[in-house]
Amino acid sequence: MAPKQLIAVIDESGKERDALAEAITCDGMWVYAADNIAHLPAETALIVAHARAVPRQQWSQLTHQLPTLVVSDSRQDADLIKAVDVGLVDYIVHPLRHAELLRRMIRKAIELAELEKARARDHERLAELNESLETHLALLRMDQQSGGHIQRRLLPPRPKLINGVRYDYWFAPSLYLSGDFLDYQRYNERFSAFYFADVSGHGASSAFVTVLLKYLCNRWLSEWDGTQPEQLPQQWLTAMNRELQGTDIGKHATLFVGVIDHEAHTLHYSLGAQLPMPLIASRGTLTRLPGEGMPVGLFPDVDYPALSCELPPDFRLWLCSDGVLECLPGDSLDMRLRELEQLVSVSDTLEQLRDRLTRNNALLSEQQVDDEAKPDRDALPDDLTIMMVSGFGHAD
Repeated sequence: MAPKQLIAVIDESGKERDALAEAITCDGMWVYAADNIAHLPAETALIVAHARAVPRQQWSQLTHQLPTLVVSDSRQDADLIKAVDVGLVDYIVHPLRHAELLRRMIRKAIELAELEKARARDHERLAELNESLETHLALLRMDQQSGGHIQRRLLPPRPKLINGVRYDYWFAPSLYLSGDFLDYQRYNERFSAFYFADVSGHGASSAFVTVLLKYLCNRWLSEWDGTQPEQLPQQWLTAMNRELQGTDIGKHATLFVGVIDHEAHTLHYSLGAQLPMPLIASRGTLTRLPGEGMPVGLFPDVDYPALSCELPPDFRLWLCSDGVLECLPGDSLDMRLRELEQLVSVSDTLEQLRDRLTRNNALLSEQQVDDEAKPDRDALPDDLTIMMVSGFGHAD
């Protein structure tokens, strides 16, 4: 059973105040009668004040004290008009004639006052939560920035010449941390190894996989004895697939691994669901590297291909993460892949391709793209990484 509400009746003492107090008294309400607003009980829920009983200068005080209902004997009462002017818009004329209406107005005013208090508490609580959220977001942003700095420090120096082959890349994460990663290393005077990875998703979990990839590939390269280079890329993908399956973090990656034989001018490679496919340019021709493979970390016991191709002396090998497709026009994947091939065919350097993609992306951003007309374009940008391997004529 709900406790009774205490109603303060402010009026000049006499029969009219007693009658007004009696009219208000009912189930759920107590009445405290007084002739002024001073020293009201702390538990007072609402004030019923007669217009004649409150000095004009005190009406403003009432608007900030308790919910107040004004009663009067006439709509033309100057005190009533003054009360309305300062914001006390709940009033009733001839309250004794409308006792039931008066009680209903009291209950409604108390209900609204309680709702306002609850809203104020909720607003205060939301303000506290928002401040806490802003603090946590700032800490998270600092952590992400620090993590991004560390991740970039793990990338290899650029550009780098290894046995007459030039390695270079452009790395542009959509967030502080990236799911894209790459590396290239000299094994000895004959071999160099490199990989190009795009881990699913964004943010910290994807970046952690790239750190794992860096560690494992360094370890596997140090354990390699320099024999059967044609098997090394395949073995790396198989091992990485097993590692990602074992971590049980729900991450997979597209991955290209290559070993260059600098004496035989041969590329030994394997790939897992690489998109776009690696492109090799030489003497005005552009071709896609053949081969296909399953994503790394998605399915157990996958057999990855062991592939090889000869490298012309002036070759340029291009690898791009799928974020590059968002910088290209076209309503379908095939159209964008053809556009990428066209841009690569007229680009002799990494900077030229980067600048052309940047201009394309700026033009696409300016267009008013209809989401229904272009359903396959993501609303958010993806990580974008390009790698170019060229040689063999560079001098160390």
